[in-house]
Amino acid sequence: MTENNRTVRHDEAGSRYVIEVDGTEAGFAAYTDHGDVRDFNHTVVSEDFRGQGLSSPLIREALDDTRSAGKTITPSCSAVENFLSKNEEYQDLVAQ
Repeated sequence: MTENNRTVRHDEAGSRYVIEVDGTEAGFAAYTDHGDVRDFNHTVVSEDFRGQGLSSPLIREALDDTRSAGKTITPSCSAVENFLSKNEEYQDLVAQ
């Protein structure tokens, strides 16, 4: 996804989704796959980029891509849990 000067990409080798601003890595959402369940366990936005609303588009893209891959999620990360609490349309992704 590219929006204005923001790009979210899936770094499969690094098991994370990365958000870049003007080509500079601004943050990431890391995960560990356990079969068909993707455990989002750490989300970080670099200090220089905080307060710019980057975590929501990062997490949204990561969850959309995870849904497309046919996986469910475990929201171990508080940022992902917070996102889910505000975006009920993603609740069906949470593994039971």
